[in-house]
Amino acid sequence: MRTQVGIVGGGPAGLILSHLLHLRGIDSVVLEVRGREELESEIRAGVLEQGTTDLLVETGVGDRMREEGSVHYGVNLQFGGRRERIDLHELTGKAITLYGQHEVVKDLIRTRLDAGGQILFEAKATELLDLDSEEPKVRFRKDGEEHELVCDFVVGVDGFHGVSRSFIPAEVRTEYERKYPFGWFGVLVEGPPSTEELIYALHERGFSLVSTRSPEIQRLYFQCDPNDEVANWPDERIWKEMHTRLDTDDGWTLTEGKIIHKSIVQMRSFVCEPMQHGRLFLAGDAAHIVPPTGAKGMNLAVADVRVLSRGLVEFYTSGDTGLLASYSEVCLRRVWKASRFSWWMTSMLHRFDEENAFQYRMQVAELGYVTGSRAAATTLAENYVGLPIEAEPKDVEERQTAYDAP
Repeated sequence: MRTQVGIVGGGPAGLILSHLLHLRGIDSVVLEVRGREELESEIRAGVLEQGTTDLLVETGVGDRMREEGSVHYGVNLQFGGRRERIDLHELTGKAITLYGQHEVVKDLIRTRLDAGGQILFEAKATELLDLDSEEPKVRFRKDGEEHELVCDFVVGVDGFHGVSRSFIPAEVRTEYERKYPFGWFGVLVEGPPSTEELIYALHERGFSLVSTRSPEIQRLYFQCDPNDEVANWPDERIWKEMHTRLDTDDGWTLTEGKIIHKSIVQMRSFVCEPMQHGRLFLAGDAAHIVPPTGAKGMNLAVADVRVLSRGLVEFYTSGDTGLLASYSEVCLRRVWKASRFSWWMTSMLHRFDEENAFQYRMQVAELGYVTGSRAAATTLAENYVGLPIEAEPKDVEERQTAYDAP
């Protein structure tokens, strides 16, 4: 097979990149190891930054999101039995949208297939070859047979456990990682929402989060032992724990419903430098992981491929490789800032040591400062709704248009 851009991974980043390239007349083939049904049903985070929602709308894949997604203009921080609201829109002029990642994937798959795009499901990439040449190749297995895809460029968006990152030579690749001593126990609940906006809560027993997926589906999380098992948590125990951490002194209580899904999410921070080698480019979870507290995972992936698509468009229209050469540098500045924000939110809202009363009081004081200071609240708000994509260091004025905020 032959194409211009070979995309290893059919999650939101790979699909959005394929869509952006199609809009500019650039061919791509997407290789996805999972089947379509599995891909479209995977439950993942659904907080979309302003720039992500704008991009989906501007490129024609945001109609269902606008109809079914929930726009939130603020978030709530709960601590010490009280709840304080951060007004995102008043502080930044922007908002967030809650719309499940699997719903974004459904919209993108339908759009790509309707346009004649090539998405090969159940196609497992096994090897990347000739990455320093003008014709890099992806070997993959589908239907029990071996195939080879010849490209101009290869993009690895196959997640943390994918094969792409391993083909950046170890001697030029540096990986930074931090594993957190806790996880998130997540449940999907059928029932009416408990609140109109997200609630991030710090309690003596640990963190908890209330989020809405739709008027009928709620998403709840609470901090847990990462080595715990779902089977240890019957519904009654889950509701008791959530009520303990979330019910407030003014009488507000969590609305219960039918629990339809349970899972435990591991927590880690991870960054790979560089995000490119030869004609291989990494994006999304293949290059970086952030704890979900900051709601940055999919949004960072979208920002990556937005930068990359501009570089590829410039190459195919003018032959200029300047934007492609600076891809890693531009993306990593935003990645590290998002990693810092996610680390900060995680540190402020989780119990690292239940026996450390001093640390807990410091966290309460930090939350009191963030909610009581406009400057501190603005810092949280502008990071939460999404930082802009910066210009590359050279030719800043010439490149400014290309790197406007997403």
